[in-house]
Amino acid sequence: MVLDHSPRLDLVFHALAHPARRAIIRQLTGGERNLSELASPLKMTFPAASKHVRVLEGAKLVRRRIAGREHLCRLEAAPLKDATLWTEQFRQFWETRFSALDELLEEMKQQAEAPPRKP
Repeated sequence: MVLDHSPRLDLVFHALAHPARRAIIRQLTGGERNLSELASPLKMTFPAASKHVRVLEGAKLVRRRIAGREHLCRLEAAPLKDATLWTEQFRQFWETRFSALDELLEEMKQQAEAPPRKP
């Protein structure tokens, strides 16, 4: 079980909290990209994209390497595992609740369809 008070988990969720960073992660699922390629579809400057990548690096979700003047980024998906395990607990919780609700609704439906009882 993943602990609720894990600093590593906090960093991952913080990094994923911003839509631009989620978009960067999505782009990197297609392979390594340079910073300009990451910034372009987001209509942001190189420095703005670099700041977002730094947050992702801090969460260990992205690794950046510099080749000459080019900043190349790649996805490091391992930290997403803890986030997935943590959210999985809640998926199981809600599935159990929804199953109970389905049973209750089915019971109510059967009661509503049953012929009225004679006194």
